[in-house]
Amino acid sequence: MKRIFDTGNAAITEAAIFAGCKVFAGYPITPATEIAENMSRRLPQIGGYYIQAEDELSALHMCIGASLGGLKAMTSTSGPGYVLYADPYGWALGSEIPVVIVNAQRVGPVSGITGAPGQGEFYLSRYPTHGGNFESIVLTPNSVQEAFSLTVEAFYLAERFRMPVTVLADQIVTDGWETLLIPETEAEAREMGLRVAPRKINYGPEFYPATDEIDVPPVVLGHNTGAACSDWTPTAEGFDTEEVEWQHKHAYRLIYKVRNHKDLITRYEEIDTDDNPDVILVAYGSPSRVLKSAVKAAREQGLKVGGIRLVSIWPFPDEAFSRSAKYLSVELNYDGQLVREVQRSVQKGSEVHFLGRCGELPKVAELVDAARTLINNQPLESIKWQREAW
Repeated sequence: MKRIFDTGNAAITEAAIFAGCKVFAGYPITPATEIAENMSRRLPQIGGYYIQAEDELSALHMCIGASLGGLKAMTSTSGPGYVLYADPYGWALGSEIPVVIVNAQRVGPVSGITGAPGQGEFYLSRYPTHGGNFESIVLTPNSVQEAFSLTVEAFYLAERFRMPVTVLADQIVTDGWETLLIPETEAEAREMGLRVAPRKINYGPEFYPATDEIDVPPVVLGHNTGAACSDWTPTAEGFDTEEVEWQHKHAYRLIYKVRNHKDLITRYEEIDTDDNPDVILVAYGSPSRVLKSAVKAAREQGLKVGGIRLVSIWPFPDEAFSRSAKYLSVELNYDGQLVREVQRSVQKGSEVHFLGRCGELPKVAELVDAARTLINNQPLESIKWQREAW
């Protein structure tokens, strides 16, 4: 096992190499630029290809083209570039093309502050393109080590589900320095729970089956299969069609291949929830580390507080919110995004509240004080936005 001290961006780079990535195309943007720099150095060492694109739109198009050529591919960006991915992201979803996309979120709106963390693309990662009729897969690391493991997992899921997968990180994770363990043998990889799916080739005649089946090999051009990969609704053989019947079949597949295999994707961690806490803190990414410390501090003060850390956010893990309690969504934004899904998912009789910070992490003491206030049935006067779910 190789042990190094490096950033989340370095972890993402090494994870992509470990997972078999052979092509990276990207455009510089803080705080993801180091991923491109690292890939430009590492990929030629393993016979891979680095491409400096003229913008984010073309970067993802290049990655999709590489994937259609049979090579695993990845790109990375931050919020302003992630928005520009809308058109090629839709193409990859509709034509079921595996690709991995890293979004290192920074505070917004728009360019915001390049060196401050944010969580403003929660819903954008769910609906990254136009038209609807699809599901998304999004993973959210909260450490350098998890940036490695979830990037490997993103490549694995992209192959099995034949679709783009987003790793939704934030600036604290990608720029932060921590110890990183990198496996050097298959046994070490298995011990770490890492999974790698090889690229396969679909030889037809069905390229887009009207089922929820996964593990269908993706289209790889150049093998005399005649597969079409346009952004129009396809028939099972890959031909463009205007028939609504095929649109129904295609939409069903894009939605239910994910929903009906959600158990392969969903990950979350429960902290001190066995005794049905009065207040449950909820977070993903960097704020979830503050959440863990806050739960521990609250318990030491005699407060019955628990936590839920989301590791995958799409498809959303509704089942994590089956307990009747007061929930507090902790986010790196002021408008409240994760909180709305928590509201939708909780049981009747539960309350849902919001604590947002913009560009900086909340303090442990803030979360403990907020939990105490809720336990005492007092209003959270300092909170910018909140409402009860029922």
